[in-house]
Amino acid sequence: MHALKALVVAILVISFMTFVAFFGRLPALRNTPISWLHGFMWNTVPSAFLAVDRRITGGRLSRAMRRFGNYMMYERHPTVLIFFIALLIGGEVMYLPTVWPLLHATQRFTVAIVVICPYVFLWLSASADPGYITPENHVVQMAQYPYDFAMFHPGSHCRTCQLLKPARSKHCSICKHCIGKADHHCIFINNCVGAGNLHWFMLLLFSTAVLLMYGTCLGLSLLSLAIKLRYPDFSMWPPAAVNYDWNTYFLIMSLALQSNVGMGAVTLLTLLTAPLVWGLWAYNMYMIWAGTTTNESLKWSDWKFDIDDGFAFSRRMSPTREKDLRFEPAWTKWPVETDSIMVRTENGPPRADSTNIPGEGEWTQVTSLKEVDNLYDLGFWDNLRDVFWPRYRFASGSGVPVDGRIGRGRQRERRQG
Repeated sequence: MHALKALVVAILVISFMTFVAFFGRLPALRNTPISWLHGFMWNTVPSAFLAVDRRITGGRLSRAMRRFGNYMMYERHPTVLIFFIALLIGGEVMYLPTVWPLLHATQRFTVAIVVICPYVFLWLSASADPGYITPENHVVQMAQYPYDFAMFHPGSHCRTCQLLKPARSKHCSICKHCIGKADHHCIFINNCVGAGNLHWFMLLLFSTAVLLMYGTCLGLSLLSLAIKLRYPDFSMWPPAAVNYDWNTYFLIMSLALQSNVGMGAVTLLTLLTAPLVWGLWAYNMYMIWAGTTTNESLKWSDWKFDIDDGFAFSRRMSPTREKDLRFEPAWTKWPVETDSIMVRTENGPPRADSTNIPGEGEWTQVTSLKEVDNLYDLGFWDNLRDVFWPRYRFASGSGVPVDGRIGRGRQRERRQG
């Protein structure tokens, strides 16, 4: 039983620390213990190690580790992708030989589908063009989304690609390209996640979560059947039976796991990691519902700090504004254009008669994200269509408040005409 407890604790700690390391910077986790722990892992510990190394080796070990760390984190290589595939294959090799003979035809067909799908979507996510912006497709990329004059302003150049940056794009220092509708760079697929492969990435997360959940349920049901052959009154869930206390319950579970170490270990691993993958899938679905991306959520988080500090100002945009076709596309596939502009300044509002800033009328201070429309949120179903059907032709409509990502506070007309 002690071995079981140690294994459970080890898996939980590794899973939690992995989550903190990769996702501790998410805006939703700012000013939380997870954010603090992320800073401790990536800033405090390395700084302390560097100080000790300077005293002992003059910093040679730190420089070598920094070069290795920069390669692992900031260069494109398949190391983590290979590890992910090896983890999938290794778990299935330990699990399936024992389970397969115990399944009937329908279960075998289901298992085959559930096992194959993550590999298919992993290959599609990793091999697909995430939305690389090149001189050849630059005009098409510019016509995907209008500038919202809040997060994205026209006229911004990428110094690396030497191209105008389309709205919602971001340069990836790892892929060495600007990415259309950039979400993030994912080391598990050795590729960026953007307009071209976000749908495959969502299906990868979903299929992996289903694989873990199905493996957990199937493994626990088979373990329960094996236990009941010896302990007929045993109950896997709810964990209660006549004259059984918790120590007895875990002792019996430990004996069952040890009787089939391969299946038992994989079942335990899937049980403890499935919530993490489901959580990642749910977070990305939330981003789609909000009409935003991980990259844009970081920008909105920065805007919130500026708004709280009193540095954000906005004014209306003229509906008859003439676009500067040197920096803006004449037309985009998006059904709406921005009706306001938002700027940040620490010196009070800009002059109302400023000719170098678009818009008309007086500037007003923005006091809450509820006052800001997210141009890229057309409602959940249209947002979903934009992800899974990039060539979909939208009807005309309007955005919803940015703060609606948390609770769509004020009602707006979602379609016009």
